[in-house]
Amino acid sequence: MKQMTTALWRDMMLYLRRQHAPICRQWFEELRPGSMDGGLLTIHTTTNVQRNYLQKQCSRQFTEAAQAATGKLVAVQFDDRPIGPATAEPPATATSTPARGSATPRSAPITLSSGREDTDTHDQTVISPDYNFETFVTGPENALAHSAALAVTNQLGTTYNPLFIHGGVGLGKTHLLHAICQRVMLKAPETKICFLSCDAFVNQFLDAVQKGQMAQFQHRYRNIGMLVIDDIHFLANRERTQEEFFHTFNQLYQLNRQIVLSSDSPPSEIPQLEARLISRFQVGLVAPVSRLHFETRVAIIRSKAQLRGLELHDDVISLIATKIDSNARELEGAINTLQGYAALHQETIDLDLARKALGEPAAETNHATLQQVISAVTEYFDVRLSDLQSKRRHKSIAGPRQIAMWLARRHTRFSLEEIGGHFGGRDHTTVMHAIRAIDQRIKDDSVVARQVEYLQSRISSPGRLN
Repeated sequence: MKQMTTALWRDMMLYLRRQHAPICRQWFEELRPGSMDGGLLTIHTTTNVQRNYLQKQCSRQFTEAAQAATGKLVAVQFDDRPIGPATAEPPATATSTPARGSATPRSAPITLSSGREDTDTHDQTVISPDYNFETFVTGPENALAHSAALAVTNQLGTTYNPLFIHGGVGLGKTHLLHAICQRVMLKAPETKICFLSCDAFVNQFLDAVQKGQMAQFQHRYRNIGMLVIDDIHFLANRERTQEEFFHTFNQLYQLNRQIVLSSDSPPSEIPQLEARLISRFQVGLVAPVSRLHFETRVAIIRSKAQLRGLELHDDVISLIATKIDSNARELEGAINTLQGYAALHQETIDLDLARKALGEPAAETNHATLQQVISAVTEYFDVRLSDLQSKRRHKSIAGPRQIAMWLARRHTRFSLEEIGGHFGGRDHTTVMHAIRAIDQRIKDDSVVARQVEYLQSRISSPGRLN
């Protein structure tokens, strides 16, 4: 039995960053190399949530990295048991910042059931260390759901039971469900949690009916501390499953066991859902999550980039937030695209690379000056530079100011901070908001679209300004 050296561990982490960048996370810094015994390398995690996640989602990539680093046909396993200081090697990591939001102490092993205590657990929902309360970005779109989720973890079964979170795809519902489970693991480690998708519940029920194992199925689900089901709307049009879930719900509710559900629509809008289930789902709290605002998208991009150890410039963040306005899942996909593109071309992530990777038009090669932009705007709208730099928010000033910021960002070399500073000492978020606002107005208002098109032609032909 040999301890893996720091050099080999560093090579392994470097391989992961180069070949499998999308899986690398900030909390990888907490991992510790263990022993190599008979071709098996043990890697120690700080929580069992990390262990389960890595074992089920990243084993192949870690094994590949271990084989590349050692030059041997080795396999990798993960262990969350503490290691003594005498055997622990100093870390060499794939990221550079400490992780946030550890899920549960190493000394408190948790049973997280998928609803199969006595059979295999292939339907178990794998809790992601990424999805905790610390990494959840709150805004007006999700504030109620976030505060209710926190309240549930403080008083299981008595506050907001059931908690029903609904909204479109990629708006944070599943993130909150993972966060609830991890917080309960930390605060009440004795609680037996059952977290699975509605589809898995349906399949297990049908399997139990077919095999004549309904007694085992009912015992499994009616003797837990917390039931968490994602995408409960898949109960639609399933009469027998709805009947069974109704009785399971009642049993848990009467025992003050916490129930948390998510759906793409509120209970009353789930098609072919029995009235008695609708009534049960509405007895607690129904919390919506809605489409993400620009500012929330910016914060989400920052959070997800930080989780990956990426430093994205504000210009890049603004580009992503402006281009993608649908959901957090697509924002995360854009970050993965940037990572992959940068690794493939061995370049740093800047605005030009982001434009190429995301399919945006390349920046103008013949850059205008700020003075050209200001001259075009002040002349066209009959305003003064002092007006654009003032704090006045009247429509006659605010509109031209936003257009000037939009033009400056599109046609000059200046950064968001520099543009904001020139227009009255405003910060970069104000410039980002102006860019987003004008992008939207160009789509919605033909008058604004023509104004911007005309001003761009003036700027691209500076002789016309004289």
